[in-house]
Amino acid sequence: MERLDQLPTPALLLDLEVLERNVARMARRAQRLGVALRPHVKTHKCLEIAELQERHGAAGFTVSTLDEARVFVDRGFTDLTWAFPLPLSRLAEARRLAQRANLRLLVDSPQAVAALEAQEHPFHVWLKVDCGYHRAGVDPSSGMALELARRIATAPRLVFDGILTHSGQAYDAPSVEALRAVAEEERRVMVDCAERLRAAGIAVPRVSVGSTPATSVAESLDGVDEARPGNYVFYDHVQVALGACTAADCALTVLASVVSRQRDHAVVDAGALALSKDPGTGTTMGEIYRDYAGGILDPELRLVALSQEHGHLNRPLAVGERLRILPNHSCLTAACFDHYTVVRGDEVVGRWRIWRQRT
Repeated sequence: MERLDQLPTPALLLDLEVLERNVARMARRAQRLGVALRPHVKTHKCLEIAELQERHGAAGFTVSTLDEARVFVDRGFTDLTWAFPLPLSRLAEARRLAQRANLRLLVDSPQAVAALEAQEHPFHVWLKVDCGYHRAGVDPSSGMALELARRIATAPRLVFDGILTHSGQAYDAPSVEALRAVAEEERRVMVDCAERLRAAGIAVPRVSVGSTPATSVAESLDGVDEARPGNYVFYDHVQVALGACTAADCALTVLASVVSRQRDHAVVDAGALALSKDPGTGTTMGEIYRDYAGGILDPELRLVALSQEHGHLNRPLAVGERLRILPNHSCLTAACFDHYTVVRGDEVVGRWRIWRQRT
């Protein structure tokens, strides 16, 4: 059996026990909150992890690209939401894939709705609503929200799935209390929007929300039908800083080796192409575990800078020393590698492909 100390570095490690615990815990949480769970696979891009989520009751899956959708449909997953404003240049591809599976599309503009109507295919369509993140989506109190919802709901060849949002502003919450307030605001905005549409005679089949930090701490999702967290399978340093999890809940780490010792710093073989350059909280480019099994981070040792393949530590360490790094952003880190090295304790138990290709 291959062991951690035999692995070449950098290596992307996936702790199977922590992964299984995270998946089971979120499934139980969704059940307690009374919502279906439609996990976002953009975090892991991995068929084996999706199969684990399905065994724990996932009602369907969320993807961020058409390429992700195609891979998952090929594996037999047939209920997918493409949670990205529809790129009109990919409409013909989306139609071909929608003939093989229930591919639910996302719109927030009259142009996208018109393009879908012109396809004469019974697409399932969500209306994207802005719940305060201000990245994309219609203003829930606007005439545009009413106009687009009515247009989708009455289109002869379209199926209106309901309204969908993403509380990305949760990542700016300064405390757990503020994070809970974001989760409640997301719920309230969406429930109010659904009630406004229904009062105008528009049936709203479902209300969909989703972000890992908000779903991890939400106290109520009354009036919501499904949640779409993704990062929770791994978590990361940003989620720890937000209070959505602890360092012991983080399943994804990068194993790196010290390759150079200098007077006041050291260099490891994990740079931006292993960890991404997401600045996270702005205090570190990656945290170092002092004791991974105990879930304890080193309060003094951290990555302070990254170049393409080099990671710059703030203290000198011996060449050859191996470190387990907690990434700031596990979604971007996973997309830097071709596979997960799946471990249970110190033993390697498998390698799972990361389907990160784009066309």
